[in-house]
Amino acid sequence: MRYEHTFAQSAEFLRQVVKRMGQQDAGLHPFSYAIWYEYVSGINRDLQIALDARIKSEGKLDDAATCALYYKHVADLDAKTALRIGASVGHLVDQVADSATHAGDQASHYGDSLERWGETLQRPATAKGEPPPGLADILRGTREMQKAISDLHERLEESRREGQELRREVARAREEALVDGLTGLANRKGFDLALSACLQQDAPAGPGPCLLMIDLDRFKRLNDAHGHLFGDKVLAGVGEMLRANVKGKDTAARYGGEEFAVILPHTPRGGAVGLAEALRALVAASRIKNGSNNQTFIGNITVSIGIADYVAGESAADLIARADQALYAAKAQGRNRVNLAPRPQPEAVSK
Repeated sequence: MRYEHTFAQSAEFLRQVVKRMGQQDAGLHPFSYAIWYEYVSGINRDLQIALDARIKSEGKLDDAATCALYYKHVADLDAKTALRIGASVGHLVDQVADSATHAGDQASHYGDSLERWGETLQRPATAKGEPPPGLADILRGTREMQKAISDLHERLEESRREGQELRREVARAREEALVDGLTGLANRKGFDLALSACLQQDAPAGPGPCLLMIDLDRFKRLNDAHGHLFGDKVLAGVGEMLRANVKGKDTAARYGGEEFAVILPHTPRGGAVGLAEALRALVAASRIKNGSNNQTFIGNITVSIGIADYVAGESAADLIARADQALYAAKAQGRNRVNLAPRPQPEAVSK
């Protein structure tokens, strides 16, 4: 459970939250309450840092800032936290298991040493061959310690296996959360994360990155004529074409609705245009079977593609906007075509 506070704690947090919400310009809605609750309760350190920085720079939170903080630090926290905790727990179990192994080895060496020492002492000590007083207790205690460490090591090995499986499950869930169910491509959140990671990398030695924005032409007309189920088949078919032709470190995503995107981290302008033309021609040549009549294949499905290549200092939003503008231009020029966005002037990017 994410919130494990008592009634008294929650009531105190409520009092603090209402006070802080009243000092902002944002509405008194659940998003606002959620970010301030996590802030005052101290359970979300990243949110606290981001919120403090925002207040320091802007003075107050408006609705846009509140929603942005919510989506970045609260809505997506569970998957990220689970992934981080799973890795941390697994690392801790590994460390403790290694320590237990080492302790067991040391205890075994110590026990062997005591056994040899006892044999040496007891030869001249007694005719009965009994160890000197106290040595038997030491040996018995040592054997008990060895047994306890052995049992602990077995339990830790089991925990290690469970931790590894947990990490795999969390990673799988995290991956599934970033995949579009219909096309199998990255979804919008997956696209945002991939583009952000791409632009945050150190400046590459070669060209790139480039961004392709792809939109199905007259998709509403196609849906109206053949039904939404067939429209889904078209979307799935385009997704399959992208998966087959976008490889390596490149990322293909369903951006939303009938719009797709391709991130090309290390591809120059010319290469991006070549890939876009190949994808455009592939879609135009495709024939998709109508689900209501397996004998009918429907063609005339086309896409328009806009391309923008990254300019140093440009934000992700600006790069997407330029690719979108190129896409709109391709639509205006007659559809079923590729259009390359002009590069902005360096001074325009730096402003």
